[in-house]
This record gives sequence, structure tokens and C-alpha cells, in this order.
Amino acid sequence: MNKNIIFILFFALAAVYCTAPSAGSQSTESLTVSPASLTESEKAQLDTATFAGGCFWCTEAVFERVKGVKSVVSGYTGGAQKNPTYKQVSSGLSDHAEAIQIYYDPEVITYAQLLEVFFGTMDPTQLNRQGPDIGEQYRSAVFYHNQEQQELADKYMKKLDQSGKYNKPIVTQLADYDTFWLAEDYHQDYYELNPGNPYIQSVAKPKVNKLKKNYTDLLKAGVNS
Repeated sequence: MNKNIIFILFFALAAVYCTAPSAGSQSTESLTVSPASLTESEKAQLDTATFAGGCFWCTEAVFERVKGVKSVVSGYTGGAQKNPTYKQVSSGLSDHAEAIQIYYDPEVITYAQLLEVFFGTMDPTQLNRQGPDIGEQYRSAVFYHNQEQQELADKYMKKLDQSGKYNKPIVTQLADYDTFWLAEDYHQDYYELNPGNPYIQSVAKPKVNKLKKNYTDLLKAGVNS
């Protein structure tokens, strides 16, 4: 079979892996993100981290299980378009990345530890993809909120690059945080609400299992799935 045809078929199959069922009556309009189910006093004590690591169903599921994390929401960031929709982002019609916003207690979990989990549960050497998900919208990226986060991420990435762990250079983007747009409702807690989804079983669950195996000291009490 012609190599170009093989590539096209592979790309088409990969593109549907991280595709949700129809939203039905769900609104397709995106909103600027706010922490879910948090009181004003809780918000005042929390810090924020923003990561992109491929399909947001996977990264959300991983960080929801990390101690000190109070809320994780899925959305879009890194692009210029306002109010992007999943259809626009997942089809590559925007320059946004699928990403997650993490609200965490710095007294329980540090930003450095979040970076360790982030890089330890995805492949930072894959350019504009993660596993079966291909395209700039699935790039890995750290969107820093302040100078301290920028310096910590830069230092960690350089250390990881020099460690010899990977036989290819780290290509994770380090970028200044701008606006984060909340993804449609049916993407939130997708792992929890759709445990039988083939993508969840074949791609997301192995990432969660990697977290459970390699970061036992950072797991929330009672995490078993």
C-alpha cells in the first residue's frame, strides 16, 4: 500500500481517539475558567498551574488523584482565538492546545512536585502529539503564571534533558500563561463519567496507572482507580 495512504489512514484513526460523543443539548460556547466547587476562602489559599499534555481527559484524570489538588478543569489555552470550541480545537482550526487548569494547596503539594508528575506521566519528546493524538492541539506545554513557575519549569526541563532518561530532546513548550477557556461540560470529569470508553481504557487508564505506580507518596488517600 502506498505510504501516503497508510499515513492518511493512521492520522484519520488517531484523530478520532480523543473524540467525545455528541454534546446533545450541551452548550458549545466556551467560558473563561473558574475553580469548580470552591468557596472564596478556599480559592484565596490556592495556587494555579496550567499544563497541556495531549488529550485533556488523560491529564485531568491524573491530577485529580494527586494530593493537595482541590480542583482540575479541562479547557483550551495557548491560542489567539476567543471562545474556542472543542470542534475547532480538536480539528486543528485554532492554535490552542487541549489543557488543564489545576487549583492546588501549596502547603500540601508544591509546583515542583506537580511538574514531576506532569513530565512523568507523558512523553515530553513527542512534538505536537501524545501517543495516538496528533496535531499542535495535542502538544505538551507548561504555561507559567509567574516568574517562579517559569524558573522552576525551565530548571526541571533542563535537568530532565541532561539526565539521559530520553534518547531524544525534550520539546515541551514553556510559555507565558494567558487566557484559559473552559471546555464544554461533557469533557469535565470525562474519565470518571465514561470508564468504559475505549480511549479511556487504552490511553488514559495506563497514564493513571503510571501515576499510581511511580508516585505513591503523592496520591490522595483512597485512590484505587
